[in-house]
Amino acid sequence: MTRQKNFAVFDGDAHVVEPRTVWEQYLDPEYRTLGKHALWREDGKINAYLRINGEIHRDTTNINLPRHALWRPGMTWESVGELDPEVRHAMNEGAWEPQARLRDMDAMGVDQTLLYPTWFAEGFHLVHDPDVAYALARAYNHWIADFCQAAPERLFAVAMVPLQNMDFAVEELQRVADIPCFRAAFIRPMFIEGHYFTHPYYDPLWAELERLGLTAAVHPTPGLWNPEWTSHGPFFEKIRDRLHQPSRLPGGGGPYSGGGNGIHGTSFFSAATPLGHPVAPILSGWLDNHLFVASVLIGFTVMQRYPELRFVVAHGKASWMEEVLEKMEASTKVIPLLHTYPVHTEPEELWAEGRVMLGFDAEERLIQELPKDFAAKVVWGSHYPHHDTTSAWDAMVKLGQAHVPDSLIARMMGRNAAQQFGIELIQTVSVQA
Repeated sequence: MTRQKNFAVFDGDAHVVEPRTVWEQYLDPEYRTLGKHALWREDGKINAYLRINGEIHRDTTNINLPRHALWRPGMTWESVGELDPEVRHAMNEGAWEPQARLRDMDAMGVDQTLLYPTWFAEGFHLVHDPDVAYALARAYNHWIADFCQAAPERLFAVAMVPLQNMDFAVEELQRVADIPCFRAAFIRPMFIEGHYFTHPYYDPLWAELERLGLTAAVHPTPGLWNPEWTSHGPFFEKIRDRLHQPSRLPGGGGPYSGGGNGIHGTSFFSAATPLGHPVAPILSGWLDNHLFVASVLIGFTVMQRYPELRFVVAHGKASWMEEVLEKMEASTKVIPLLHTYPVHTEPEELWAEGRVMLGFDAEERLIQELPKDFAAKVVWGSHYPHHDTTSAWDAMVKLGQAHVPDSLIARMMGRNAAQQFGIELIQTVSVQA
């Protein structure tokens, strides 16, 4: 089947998987031991784990199926689900090798892309030592800048920012702002050192991003190996872990038993049905994003106080946006949300101005049904090379089947992202055979 497109597609939510090279070559020599202690991912033949501040967090999923780099062009969600879990499946080298990435982008119908981290997203903000965090941020940013040099007109990146020390954060923002591939700074919606992005500590971050013209790229991660309550994910995984544990049922020899003989006097346990996959990736993304938008952008008036600052809030889908705007509009009228920063701007107006956009995938039915309500507010993302990746061709087919006009598809698949990240669109792919 031949598919064609006559507009440029920008993938606003793609990932790299950080190789050992980041630590072993790009990290300053005096920080290599400390850096591996503070943040390290091990993908071995028998086990896999994430190390954060010296603590080992073992991967409880099947390491034969590396979910973070499993997808390849031509795969569908069904074919991913049918992979043999008893066989070790290699990771897609496009996760860390730029030429392989460019070939996959061609096959996916993607002309340009913005790259997010994987393991740095999951663990970097938990690093305790500010000096080590700064060294790790510089190492990652140097590596991803070299990665993007393979095709500087096609590959762009978010920068890691060492929020553990705001002086360091501002310095690194100023440094990367002069490197063309960096179009945004990575912001994970989570509690850091016990406080959220509604804390005044982060005001210099917003001010510097606005001054430099860098977009704030907000992207949640499942938080599978993070402490509770950094984000929603650890709580969901606690629930999942409880489902793995057998539970004592009433009626037998335990705290619920009245004693006696027979079935009512015998202690026994129910064998809980184990879940074969994490729960956090299903639920936490949109909840983390919802909290960030409602509390930081609107309630804490960041969008109001920094009128030139732009946001892209990725990966948590976009269909919930209309409900959030409706609720926040009511709240700003009848509830004094903050006395320090009174909310006086209509939330809907801020979206209408194009200052905030949310990441979407074409599986979202509400966007298919109400494209005109979302067309100016969304940026498409593939999630490549994660297990739930979809290609641009998949997205365009879905939107076309929903009778979304071509002009809106072009806007949702490319022009919005170019506007938000300040990138000149180019088209390199036009046909899929």
